[in-house]
Amino acid sequence: MSRQKQSQLRKNVKPYETSNKKSSIRQLINTIPPFFFMWFLAYQSIEVSVWLSIVCSVIAAAFVVRIFIIFHDCAHLSFFENKKANRILGTLTGIITHFAYEKWKRSHSIHHATSGNLDKRGEGDIWIMTVDEYLKASVWTRLQYRLYRNPLVMFGFGPIFLFIVNNRFNRKGAKRKERLNTYIINVSIVLIYTALILTIGLQNFLIVQLPILFVSGALGIWLFYVQHQFEDTYFENEDEWDYVKAAVDGSSYYKLPKLLQWITGNIGFHHVHHLAPRVPNYNLEKAHESTPPLQHATTITLKTSLESVRFRLYDEKNKQFITFKEAKRWMAKPSLYLNSRKPSFQDE
Repeated sequence: MSRQKQSQLRKNVKPYETSNKKSSIRQLINTIPPFFFMWFLAYQSIEVSVWLSIVCSVIAAAFVVRIFIIFHDCAHLSFFENKKANRILGTLTGIITHFAYEKWKRSHSIHHATSGNLDKRGEGDIWIMTVDEYLKASVWTRLQYRLYRNPLVMFGFGPIFLFIVNNRFNRKGAKRKERLNTYIINVSIVLIYTALILTIGLQNFLIVQLPILFVSGALGIWLFYVQHQFEDTYFENEDEWDYVKAAVDGSSYYKLPKLLQWITGNIGFHHVHHLAPRVPNYNLEKAHESTPPLQHATTITLKTSLESVRFRLYDEKNKQFITFKEAKRWMAKPSLYLNSRKPSFQDE
């Protein structure tokens, strides 16, 4: 894509970057009150059936995912025109979703600025190793990476680590505003948890809240993971990296059923979001539908997205993700890969 076409593409999307106060308020009304209602219903259902309560908690978790999309828009200062309103709402929704607003806002902006850049991985990203790095790595590093990329670890223990550890502590060198925001959210969570436990009891609280945290966390990690982990995604070194190509070729269009699209706040139009982060979630589909070049982005469905779990290492030479099984074929003779311009398994 030429520079002129890239510039035109960004101009075509720009009209959708304006937030609409009525649309934002409508989304708040159809998202946050239903979450609290389902939470209350989950508690009330315990006396009838614990399983019924868990079903209600799972539905509440779906609304948490939608609340997170609002939080996400606030981090991009796109949900409201007013920056202060975004920060306030971002902090409030951060309490519900258990994410530190200012901390996540910073790391996520870095993710957008470096997505697809092989020389700037690590901040706000899923851990990705290239085949070259994996072959040169120590046995311990390989073991760590394999455990990290294991679906049971990533989507099972991942939410627990995210909510209890990662989101609760400030990064080293965080500025005062960022540190204070994390403290405010942490203290608010502790006070709310304490009040609920004293009111309904620890056991009832855990029956309701744990499924919400686990399901919403697993879904959130899955959405973040799957939209950049497809076979022929975009990665380049710094000297060849291009922002527009990284957005359009390195982010997928996750085509979901309408209900799931609504629950996930249109984040399936991830290529549009990476091209223009200031587009509020309720305008993403409109931008996609009105911009023909964006409709050629890699499209994945519920069925095809499951294949992404198999993709573990990025093959720089062939510009694609490969599985550990495929990489294993190089383990016996890594020099064949490291010394070849475009490796061929026939060389073995």
